[in-house]
Amino acid sequence: IIVTGPLRAVAVVLLVGFTWLLANTLFGGESASSMLRFFSEPHPRKYKCGLSAPCPPKHLAFRLVSGAANVIGPKICLEDKMLVSSVKNNVGRGLNIALVNDVSDLLKFLRPLHEGTLVFVASFDDAATKLNEESRRLFEELGSTAVKDLAFRDSWVFVGAKGIENKSPFEQRMKNSKSSNKYEGWPESLEMDGCIPLRPPLES
Repeated sequence: IIVTGPLRAVAVVLLVGFTWLLANTLFGGESASSMLRFFSEPHPRKYKCGLSAPCPPKHLAFRLVSGAANVIGPKICLEDKMLVSSVKNNVGRGLNIALVNDVSDLLKFLRPLHEGTLVFVASFDDAATKLNEESRRLFEELGSTAVKDLAFRDSWVFVGAKGIENKSPFEQRMKNSKSSNKYEGWPESLEMDGCIPLRPPLES
């Protein structure tokens, strides 16, 4: 439909008015220059898995987010691929674990674990109750220092590896404490990201 004559003038006036109202709504009454500034200003660039900076060569980008209470599920991202999330419908209460031994097949679970296998863990609701002494020892062998004290409804995120020589630098734990819990009966969700150096057989 082509509008001409007086109707066209009315349409232009309405368009200008709508634009002005939109600018005022978005920018709290500031001038249209604020709208221009909003679209012209550079926004922080996000890298793999939402990291604020790129990983060095021969490193894997990752992000772990533990579950929030028993409502919001955990997330495990590796090299911009979401391995575990509520959207993928593959989370469950307790420990959510992804084993990675080959960057071309991230979801391949290996038993027994091969040397160099990366282990990503994000808790949801309660991860500690069903952990026995043997399973805790296994996580310690993968580099965990917090698992031995992991208690009911603690939040926990961890990246370890089969055959690791030292303790993993990628681990966080938030204790379940009535005095500091963010949610009723649960501590706050934990989020951890970083860059993991490649080791054989992961390095290609």
